[in-house]
Amino acid sequence: MTLFTKDDCDLCEKLKKQFDLSAMDIHVEVLGNNDAGALAHLAWHGLVERARKALPILVLDDSSALHEFVHIESHLLDRAARCGVVAKRAGKQAGCESGSCALQ
Repeated sequence: MTLFTKDDCDLCEKLKKQFDLSAMDIHVEVLGNNDAGALAHLAWHGLVERARKALPILVLDDSSALHEFVHIESHLLDRAARCGVVAKRAGKQAGCESGSCALQ
């Protein structure tokens, strides 16, 4: 699985703090101006336009993708339980107050 994020994304940071993604075998790709590989991988999945609307995006092993934060978080909570990984308690309901949770 791959979690597409970017550095200044509030929702992305919440997920990275809540879960030990490497222990759950989830690869994190940070989208930005300096990583053409991450952008190419995103494009390979046909998700560039989606990323322009909102991040994070979780691409599952079957190449389907979850786009909404609540669905991503729920999926990761289930995976953490199956992997025996303890997830940290989330704070308040997630939101992108800064408006930075999209690929610019």
